[in-house]
Amino acid sequence: MTVIREEDFITSIADALQYISYYHSPDFIHALHDAYRHEESPAARGAMAQILVNSRLCAEGHRPICQDTGIVVVFLRVGMDVRWAGTQSVEEMINAGVRRAYLDADNPLRASLVNDPAGTRTNTGDNTPAVIHTELVAGECIDITIAAKGGGSENKARFAVLNPSDDIVEWVLNTVPTLGAGWCPPGILGIGIGGTPEKAMLLAKRSLMMPIDIQALRRRGPQNTAEELRLTLFDKVNALGIGAQGLGGLTTVLDVKVLDYPTHAASKPVALIPNCAATRHIHFSLDGNGPAQLPAPRLEDWPDITLTGQNNARRIDLDSVTPAQVRDWQPGETLLLCGRLLTGRDAAHKQLIDRLTRDEALPEGVDLRGRFIYYVGPVNPVRDEVVGPAGPTTATRMDKFTDTLLEKTGLLGMIGKAERGPATIESIARHGAVYLIATGGAAYLVSKAIRSSRVVAFPELGMEAIHEFVVEDMPVTVAVDSRGKSVHTDGPARWQARIAGIPVVSK
Repeated sequence: MTVIREEDFITSIADALQYISYYHSPDFIHALHDAYRHEESPAARGAMAQILVNSRLCAEGHRPICQDTGIVVVFLRVGMDVRWAGTQSVEEMINAGVRRAYLDADNPLRASLVNDPAGTRTNTGDNTPAVIHTELVAGECIDITIAAKGGGSENKARFAVLNPSDDIVEWVLNTVPTLGAGWCPPGILGIGIGGTPEKAMLLAKRSLMMPIDIQALRRRGPQNTAEELRLTLFDKVNALGIGAQGLGGLTTVLDVKVLDYPTHAASKPVALIPNCAATRHIHFSLDGNGPAQLPAPRLEDWPDITLTGQNNARRIDLDSVTPAQVRDWQPGETLLLCGRLLTGRDAAHKQLIDRLTRDEALPEGVDLRGRFIYYVGPVNPVRDEVVGPAGPTTATRMDKFTDTLLEKTGLLGMIGKAERGPATIESIARHGAVYLIATGGAAYLVSKAIRSSRVVAFPELGMEAIHEFVVEDMPVTVAVDSRGKSVHTDGPARWQARIAGIPVVSK
């Protein structure tokens, strides 16, 4: 009988979470590099290059690929002949491993979980508890699959109960464009079909833990309906032209996974969950011979890519930029930002709006007139860092606050990831403001441009506190210009037409 010691189990969980925080799996790197080599959209190709360069930097520096180090999801298959040596429950041991990993002094990971989700939403401080799915199976070992799922991709999960005669491909193709770019494509789509509603969602999540192998499947040929669906959806989703970061291009997904399960004759439950460009998961087994051994990937697995296109980019002094200068910026243009930049996410935005609603002054140090705000919740720094990985969060969540801030504070610009809604785009144009994007999935690379950081307001909010960054040559793309033209609208439409062979008329 196999004996699994408590400390071995906890250590394995902690080591695995540290491992996936800074190592992309080789299958992802190879698939993304292949997509990069074949990409024809300059904007999408540039975004992929940043993600690949960031990935290698993280592998070398053992720092998080993305500032959103995720909610921990664990799939356990426990052999029925396994005996545990310890005093804690399986759930308690997993959470002890999560706690150890996220509070690691050499590579602290961002704590993103909040208690009382419908009320106070207070951060738990250590990213516990994990979400755990356990099966008892025959055997004498434990199989563990562990993932760290970021909020940007988890928020784009979708579910429907279709009629038995409804077309799953049609539903997916209608659904994916509604996701926007907040899930940071290119990534993987997980599709769960059948069972009951909760089973379909679990199938979709489980499918994302599988290796990227769509090209091998294409060469071999499909052998069942699920594999036929994978190939069909892979081609048709990419033909939507959404592209990397939603900028328009040839590759939106690197793979499509499909798992199914028998279902009621009157039902067809279908779930869709995307994995982002910071896809993080690993599988290992414990057989009683100590903690899991997780061999480091070879640096040769990463392509040698040099970032291009920034030498001719326009440098912007954030400390002196004017509305007149902003009006000259063009959609899709690359800018290099230099100077002082404020940060703010959901919780900080709500506090600012509450104060403005009550006609109260904003906190000292939070003068937004003529300034830019960066939607980010950075990882804590280590060693000589001024800030940890600091990639953008999804700007769409800030839409409901934007018009008030532009109207009442004189805010000039915003930086985030993904698209803005129609009302927000109209407000940006009306106020002569601008919206810029940084590349989601390139958080460590972005942090290299941050020269200093200090908290200026709401320190009690933790990673959601307002910081002032001083940046040097921080690369961004103009996503919505001061006239309200959006690359997230024009780019995918142009590339979808190009992929379909429809002539595109320049406006």
